[in-house]
Amino acid sequence: MSDAHPDNQPDANAKVPRHVAIIMDGNGRWAERRHMPRFAGHKAGVDAVRRVVEVAGKRGIEVLTLFAFSSENWRRPKKEVGLLMDLFMVALEREVRRLNKNNVRLRIIGNIAGFSEKLQKRIHKAQQLTAGNTGLVLVVAANYGGRWDITQAARQLARRVEAGEIRADDIDAEMMDSCMCLHDLPEPDLFIRSGGEMRISNFLLWQLAYCEMYFTDILWPDFNEGVIDDALESFSRRQRRFGRTGQQVEQGGKAGGAEGDDDA
Repeated sequence: MSDAHPDNQPDANAKVPRHVAIIMDGNGRWAERRHMPRFAGHKAGVDAVRRVVEVAGKRGIEVLTLFAFSSENWRRPKKEVGLLMDLFMVALEREVRRLNKNNVRLRIIGNIAGFSEKLQKRIHKAQQLTAGNTGLVLVVAANYGGRWDITQAARQLARRVEAGEIRADDIDAEMMDSCMCLHDLPEPDLFIRSGGEMRISNFLLWQLAYCEMYFTDILWPDFNEGVIDDALESFSRRQRRFGRTGQQVEQGGKAGGAEGDDDA
């Protein structure tokens, strides 16, 4: 897969999503129900990540984006945050070798500058190691927030306006999109959230505009091939109209990213 995707618009007739985005929720509750410390749930969650990455590759998914640590997660107890940072370090060291062996390209998005210098170096090293791989693209959102993503894109464009490179009136959705974290990848087609919550929690706010949603009560450490396949089967039965009529979609018209009433 190349670094750029000239056609990153979703295909209304696709039965397998090109890009799946997941909020991995329920690690702490999984541990608490077993009378274990919350951190045990986060460790079990790493095993679930491994399973899901493997299934995504088998099913022909091109991009898998996982919400690992949000910009709001810093509000959690200091001890839990510290343990999560340690787990992130260990996972990067251990799992990146497996990813590289399986031709998976790792990419970290988010405000990486907010992490320790040691963790930033580990992130850079992991991405460098897998940069030439051509299989599944695994995107890990860490210290990421959808509002942050939109804000940093707006700042980039504002600087270009200040420099006289563009006019404010030149800014459109396509230009804005070009400054977002996932600008060179296909838009997410399917969003999955585990753990029973039914919200997107500041995840990929811009990119999820036309994404299909799938929520499950399964806690993240219990996520397996069957849960993924249930979500993919649900996706395959949906009609994605992108502002067009159902008849237009059935006639095989290309999705042009049109704005409008998706239920028209």
